[in-house]
Amino acid sequence: MDVSRLLLSFILVIATPGAYSDSSCVHLNTESYKLLEGEAFYYVLDEVEPNLPDENMTWFKNGPEIQNITTDETQMIHYHGGALLFLNISVNDSGHYTAREITPGGCYLYHLKIAVYNGSSGENLNYGDNKISDLNKRVTCPDPVVKTCTAFNGTFTWFKGNNFLSGHHKNELRVDNATKKDEDTYTCVCTWKHNHKEYKSSGSRKLFVPDPIVNSNVEILSPSEPEQLVEIGASTVLNCTVFCGINAKRGCDANWHINGKPVNQMEGYNETKLLTEQPSGRTFFTAILTIEKVSKEDFTHEFKCRGLGYYGGAYKNVTLIKTETVTTLIIKIMCVSLIGVFTTALVKYFATDLVLLFRPYFTSTRHKKDTRMYDAYVVYQTESLDEETEETLSTFVTKILPSVLEDQCGYRLFIQGRDDIPGEDHVEMVESCIKQSKRLMIILTPGSGSKMRSHASNQTSAIGGLDWQVGLHHALVQSEMSVILIQLGETWPQDYAHLPLSLQHLIRKSAPLRWSESSKKASEGNSRFWKRVRYLMPATPAKKNYIPAVI
Repeated sequence: MDVSRLLLSFILVIATPGAYSDSSCVHLNTESYKLLEGEAFYYVLDEVEPNLPDENMTWFKNGPEIQNITTDETQMIHYHGGALLFLNISVNDSGHYTAREITPGGCYLYHLKIAVYNGSSGENLNYGDNKISDLNKRVTCPDPVVKTCTAFNGTFTWFKGNNFLSGHHKNELRVDNATKKDEDTYTCVCTWKHNHKEYKSSGSRKLFVPDPIVNSNVEILSPSEPEQLVEIGASTVLNCTVFCGINAKRGCDANWHINGKPVNQMEGYNETKLLTEQPSGRTFFTAILTIEKVSKEDFTHEFKCRGLGYYGGAYKNVTLIKTETVTTLIIKIMCVSLIGVFTTALVKYFATDLVLLFRPYFTSTRHKKDTRMYDAYVVYQTESLDEETEETLSTFVTKILPSVLEDQCGYRLFIQGRDDIPGEDHVEMVESCIKQSKRLMIILTPGSGSKMRSHASNQTSAIGGLDWQVGLHHALVQSEMSVILIQLGETWPQDYAHLPLSLQHLIRKSAPLRWSESSKKASEGNSRFWKRVRYLMPATPAKKNYIPAVI
């Protein structure tokens, strides 16, 4: 043993536990191997002379009892000089082995540790991983297998996973233009003979194919806005996040500059950095700037987010804007709320006026094609009224109603009692005129209820009974016309509970419009009452669409 070997060796004072020990010998490092049951293993000491006589080397298996290893080649475990052979190795062969070398220069102890596993153990027996980034990969056969094939003139074969790769018999496997499909465990198997018996030794390596690197132009994702709202005196965080590409860690960076200076040259500011890579390979870099306490000067500073990538960089400037105080925000919210409530109330109050104003411009085609003769068929009570009520009803029906709706607004009305044709069959006339009317206008008086009940049982009465029945039938059953309810004066003390059920149903759907004779604008078309009546009337008066039949 030469001096250089002594210098390269680590001298161990205490031997491996349970191992052969000799205080006069120098202990060298322990080598470890994981082996597969049923294979052969040929181990050669690296620093031992090849032609060392067997007498100069002794092998032992350590354990509770020291077992001597023989040189008899018929044994499954034997040695020749610095070479130890395991033929058809088994799990029981696992353990610590020691070789003692005696030379004129001294005594040396070599230590070997092997662990033998069966094929179903799931133990990782790879001799390291292959992570070469080159496009063309080289998978090299592990050294112990190469040494065995060289010593015994064996033959190489290769497997990818459990699949045999034909045509590959070298100690190196080339994988050109490797892709993710080529990523697998590659096993090199050496088949060799010893004393006319065939043995196999194998070793595996895992090939990794890195994801492709796609460097793109740096894209600044944050900050997204050129202005940042902050509160004076508070701590604030600004993020500078950039996207560099796919698997593009190399050269990806982000940082903040304040008035052209790096953050580390400014007081009161801290910067931390974070590289993030998603499972898809998308690579991001974030520089987090923390302003410990926002001052007035910060509102005049220029904060620049700078992103760096493989092909260059990009930047985005940010300025700080003073945010409103809580009190100011509350006042603004209250003002906006009040304006909203006022606007809603205003629109609701003037909704009728707005509809009437824009109705001529948005009249639908359906309304224009409605060629019925009358806009409204007017019915009202004609009997059992007190003198004052009868006078009020007569004035409203014969003067005010036609004066406003017909003369001022251009509508055509059929008024019971006014437009009846003497001598015409009353039943046929009522049915025909109601069919030719777009609306049914019912005039209610304080004494309407009792008389309508009597008419319900007498449809042929000359005082409006048939008009009520036919009109309500068309409105409720056939749904051919809308109903406009007008209340003259006050209602009865019992409200509308005394009215027929059909009429009560209409009142629940739409409350009657109340007309008061004492109102100053009782007969003016621009009053609130008449605007609401016009709102319920047809959009296009019948006079504009009705074409009389040519006799």
